[in-house]
Amino acid sequence: MSVAFTIRIPRKPAMKMKKYKEINWSEVLRRSIEEYIRKLEETRTVVDANEVLDELKALGVSPEELEPLNYDEEMKYYKELGEKEWKRLSMIQAK
Repeated sequence: MSVAFTIRIPRKPAMKMKKYKEINWSEVLRRSIEEYIRKLEETRTVVDANEVLDELKALGVSPEELEPLNYDEEMKYYKELGEKEWKRLSMIQAK
């Protein structure tokens, strides 16, 4: 079942739209709205920090484990992660 929806647009775009009478502008708007909603739903990954902390605690992660490491340790893990990601991507491309 459909719902009627009315919009107002500025005069200039309306005049330009009239030049293209073969275009079903309602369908263009329907599709645009559906696509916009799809993108919103795909990117809606914002999670409250407290929710993340609660989940980590439930998994047995202590707050001390979440403390930042010193610079050298962070760089070591960063480089290791980069190397592993490179290997993973190389394996995918080799297939």
